[in-house]
Amino acid sequence: MTRIIIVGAGFAGLQTAKKLITSSFDITIIDKNNYHLFQPLLYQVATAGLSPADIAVPIRNIFRSQQNLKVILDELIGITPELNQITTKNNTYFYDFLVIATGSEPSYFGQDQWKNFSSSLKSIEDATFLRGKILKAFEKAERTKNKQGLEKLMKFVLIGGGPTGVEMAGAIAELSKKVLTKEFTTIDTKAARIILLEKSPNILPTTSHSLSIYAKKTLEKLGVEVNCSTTVQNISEGLVETNTETIEAETIIWCAGVKASPTRNWINVKTDKIGRVLVNEDLSIPGHTNIFVVGDASYVKNKNGKPLPGLAPVAKQEGAFVAEVIKKNIRNGKIQKKFYYKNRGYLATIGRSDAIVDFKWFTLKGRIGWIFWSIIHIYFLISFRNRLMVFINWVWSYLTFGKGARLIIDDK
Repeated sequence: MTRIIIVGAGFAGLQTAKKLITSSFDITIIDKNNYHLFQPLLYQVATAGLSPADIAVPIRNIFRSQQNLKVILDELIGITPELNQITTKNNTYFYDFLVIATGSEPSYFGQDQWKNFSSSLKSIEDATFLRGKILKAFEKAERTKNKQGLEKLMKFVLIGGGPTGVEMAGAIAELSKKVLTKEFTTIDTKAARIILLEKSPNILPTTSHSLSIYAKKTLEKLGVEVNCSTTVQNISEGLVETNTETIEAETIIWCAGVKASPTRNWINVKTDKIGRVLVNEDLSIPGHTNIFVVGDASYVKNKNGKPLPGLAPVAKQEGAFVAEVIKKNIRNGKIQKKFYYKNRGYLATIGRSDAIVDFKWFTLKGRIGWIFWSIIHIYFLISFRNRLMVFINWVWSYLTFGKGARLIIDDK
């Protein structure tokens, strides 16, 4: 039986597995976590809108009825292509086809020391830590008697005006100005300052100019200070230095960029400057036609010659494509095929009932955009339980301005 190993159970890895399980292959999924995470909604965990279990589902549960697929909780540390072998922290495995779908991690553009003074958002652990940090800022402000200290505690700086930064800024603004207002007696949570920094002339730079302007105005209506054409020059303890000012803040959130998982540490491959593997047209590694790299870990150009963004739709299409390539190669020998990404649109939410939807054939914004955004995200959640719980939480939040997951949980 053909042995296929998929490393990583994100959108790309999961889609590859789903497209392969109907065939008689021996499939193994290896991931360092035992769950699949719906990353587009991580910001809602970080801002107390959802609980971690609402956006994650155990990998074993997804494939519980598949006899030809096994799940291994482990971490990849090396690949020996001449032996068709991978090494993990706990074992070695042999493959006929290998799919690397290990995703990405925060990138600080060569300033790795900045991660010591800011919080990122790429994992459940990041989200729950950030949730605690945001809520603690208000708790500390409630008991402080120092005016300067109060201003610092009530200031939230977000670096990066892409989807994550925009969605986080809007969610923190609503949390402080609409949800927490009646829960604190000493401080006025409405006085919190949410500052969004973006180096480009506009936020959401990959969408249309009109929708970018709309997003900026909507954030400003929520009380967010949007500073475009702003370059961060340094981050230190409680300080962000930009090309225009120095901002003192208790909470600094990094949403500015990512880099690929360290594939070149495992196998000798060429990568771009942020570590994405330069793959062939069929997403295989040059010189190794049975090893594929998909999702955020791969460097693939679109029809205009620009690299594809690290988005869930890209990862899912790449995963499905590689599954078809593998099946055709097994049945018919080596088949040359080129991956083409079908761009079906761009979505971002801005607060409780506002979003932008940018599709080729239409655009939506405002409440109808938010309804469309909500339907799409609920649809793409993996399990029925996740869909139901997210729907209930969103309805509750919409009707009451309530946030049901405001728990501060410290690691021991």
